[in-house]
Amino acid sequence: MILDAIDKKLLDLLQKDSKRTNKELSNKLNLSVTAVYERIKKLEKEGVISKYVTLVKKEKVEKTFVAFCHIKLVQHTQDYVIKFEKEVANLVEVLECYHISGDYDYLLKVIVKDMDAFREFMVNKLTSINHIGSTHSMFVINEVKHTTAINI
Repeated sequence: MILDAIDKKLLDLLQKDSKRTNKELSNKLNLSVTAVYERIKKLEKEGVISKYVTLVKKEKVEKTFVAFCHIKLVQHTQDYVIKFEKEVANLVEVLECYHISGDYDYLLKVIVKDMDAFREFMVNKLTSINHIGSTHSMFVINEVKHTTAINI
């Protein structure tokens, strides 16, 4: 699907605040409410918009400890990869998991309450996954930038 300038502007507006009404969007885009509605439905149908979510302030829910974990598997076989990915996908503390190139196989973004909770996560959940050869963790000191918006 090729996005035109209006689609890009619409996506930018929705990424900043997806609760805007079609009326508000139509005013910003100089389109009719119906045209905005149809564009949104088309972007959803084409999979450009995959879902709508609520962003929660981690401080308000006592989940301020953020860590990035490098994971190296014992072997990089298809079986190990599939099993690891299936198991890590079920860990609620893991917000993001990336299969990466370089010295490690995966990079995880983990969020928990504090260092004690992180240790509990590492000892009882993450390292209990079979086929993990080694881990290396880094802890966030200060969040400089965090966005979910993709520049289109």
